[in-house]
Amino acid sequence: MDLTLTLLSFLFFTGLVAMLTWWFTRHDDHASTGGYFLAGRSLTFPLIAGSLLLTNLSTEQMVGLNGAAFKDGLCVMVWEVVCVVALVFMAWFFLPRFLKSGVATVPEYLEIRFDRQTQLITTIIFLLAYVGILLPIILYTGAIGLMGILDVPSLLGGAPAYLGLDPEATSLWLIVILVGVIGSIYALFGGLRTVAVSDTLNGVGLLVGGLLITVFALFALGGEGGLSGGLDTLWTQQRERFNSVGGPQTKVPFGTIFSGIFLINLFYWTTNQQIIQRTFGASSLAEGQKGVLLTGALKLLGPLYLVIPGMLAFSLFAGQDVAADKAYGMLVNRVLPAPLTGFFAAVMIGAILSSFNSALNSSCTLFSLGLYKRLLYPKATEAEVVRSGKYFGWTVAVLAMAIAPLLANTESIFDHLQKMNGMYFIPVLAVVLVGMLTRRVPAIAARLGLVAGFAVIAIGYFVSPFDKIVSSLHEYHFLGIVFSWLMIMMLVIGEIWPRETEFVQEDVGAVDMTPWRYAIPAGLVLILIVFTIYLVFADFSALTP
Repeated sequence: MDLTLTLLSFLFFTGLVAMLTWWFTRHDDHASTGGYFLAGRSLTFPLIAGSLLLTNLSTEQMVGLNGAAFKDGLCVMVWEVVCVVALVFMAWFFLPRFLKSGVATVPEYLEIRFDRQTQLITTIIFLLAYVGILLPIILYTGAIGLMGILDVPSLLGGAPAYLGLDPEATSLWLIVILVGVIGSIYALFGGLRTVAVSDTLNGVGLLVGGLLITVFALFALGGEGGLSGGLDTLWTQQRERFNSVGGPQTKVPFGTIFSGIFLINLFYWTTNQQIIQRTFGASSLAEGQKGVLLTGALKLLGPLYLVIPGMLAFSLFAGQDVAADKAYGMLVNRVLPAPLTGFFAAVMIGAILSSFNSALNSSCTLFSLGLYKRLLYPKATEAEVVRSGKYFGWTVAVLAMAIAPLLANTESIFDHLQKMNGMYFIPVLAVVLVGMLTRRVPAIAARLGLVAGFAVIAIGYFVSPFDKIVSSLHEYHFLGIVFSWLMIMMLVIGEIWPRETEFVQEDVGAVDMTPWRYAIPAGLVLILIVFTIYLVFADFSALTP
């Protein structure tokens, strides 16, 4: 009976989101490049915020970050709390410059600021990163989460063993393929607005479901003491782990907040095509700023469902030798009633689909507008450009589905994701910042920065003996050092071989550029809240070896 209720609630919620998404987008323009890739520049702030939030809140966050909290405690909230500062910078500094140029992609902006070669290099870097890193990780973490929540190997019964297959591996492959196909249909047939609408609908379910996990887990931990008993038990058992300051033994030592961690957050929320593409579809600068700052406000709630459940799992599964990345799925399966388990599985599917189809949609945008239209077939019609994106998207989806199960032996998928992201986050962010902050730095500096930054970080990660040096520094400090070196190198080149003329950014009139009147005070309030949260939970004695 429980299994039937779980499956019925799962199918109901999944079907409801699909039906509502179709209803809201059935008359949208999916034939032109502006309609397909930028939602016709019609997105208002609720859709922008909902889509930004759920694109970020996929299973690499739900499973991976809770897994990190299972190991290291509250200090991993740095990935949720510090990003609010990056979102404020996006609203104040980055978004006005992107919208003023009317671009559809970050590489397109770099072409305007530097040249076509810079745009081409950046496009290739993004595509390699999305296909080889991001999309497979989204599929893998989603499959791991669902396997734990729905206990998929048990649902399959003895069929895999009868066929001589491993039940765990079979479940992983089946879910990866299922999610990959469904996500591809959303992204490749609907375009950006379909992605944004489905993201927003799923976002409501994810916020409700994520908070319910925390509440039910607290009840489970508290026993007869209920919710308050669970809070007391959690605080008593893990008082030392309720520390916003990460010690040297954690994956996020306190000092790294000010180097690689902040830079990764800054890139992710200001320059990452997969995330910020929905802000490019804003109907005006004011709507875009409101959407970005609302996302920042909602991210302040993130630790309640992305960190605390991992800590609750640490208490509930004490002494059971539970793998960190499997803790969240096991927690959901244990504490939620059957109907809500199905609902949350559907929400998790929505979260996976959101990040997968957003990354896939961005990959198609980068390929179609950055390579197909610019390099391969400049005279292609809009219909041909859209069609090329769909063909490319299916190819990328198949590759991601093939790579995802190969991540099964990764020790910590969240740490692996952040490490791999650094290879392209840091050089692209450095080039974008130099482009926005200076007027005379030439294109050769940007091209050199992209190639050299990517190569240096890859060598530091994977080539001996440099990998040992990076480990001794801590990889996030290493990223900060590389970023500083790239900025200095490009600025020096700009002084020695400057552009012949200063770069002047033109307003192409794509949207109304009147800023939101409360953008600055709202941003200052969010930054103040971030500092307050850190101070309330800070115990600097953790820094002492």
